[in-house]
Amino acid sequence: MTTVSDIPERWSKASVYPDMWADPDEDPREKDGASPEGELATLQDYLSGYRLTLRMKCDGLDPEQLARRSVPPSTMSLLGLVRHLAEVERDWRNWIVPGEPAPTLYGADDGDFEGAVADQELVEGAFADLAREQTATDAAFAEHPDLGARVGHDNNPVRELWVHRIEEYARHCGHADLLRECVDGRVGQ
Repeated sequence: MTTVSDIPERWSKASVYPDMWADPDEDPREKDGASPEGELATLQDYLSGYRLTLRMKCDGLDPEQLARRSVPPSTMSLLGLVRHLAEVERDWRNWIVPGEPAPTLYGADDGDFEGAVADQELVEGAFADLAREQTATDAAFAEHPDLGARVGHDNNPVRELWVHRIEEYARHCGHADLLRECVDGRVGQ
């Protein structure tokens, strides 16, 4: 049972806009200059921003904090989200790459979340898995620059797959906001 003393005090590193994760001059997501040109560049920019946001939400936490299931009875944790998104990246690649799909990384039935335990080696492996899967999926998508092209077994438009990838990260970054706040009280978008 959670008691008032178990609830961390809310805080932010930001002072310019206290509802942000970091001040603009310290936020790696802040860009000087113009917005990206074109639809594909815009999609890539949004995906990159959400990927970076997830990493930022995990920064500074130890394995126990990353694996903490902050909202019982959910199995979700920040580490579980990292593992889940590695799995999802692989799955998207399976949608467009011909041949047999690559096997799951963490097993079936919620293995990405259930297996997210407080172990430094497991944490390092999860972040390495995510980086590797993102790189491989990015390479697969780079083979299909025409957003209107239809690909894969289901003949999905490339544009739809890009938007779905962004949606997945955006939704889970929302979860990460809440999970991080429950872990140590840090707030910000």
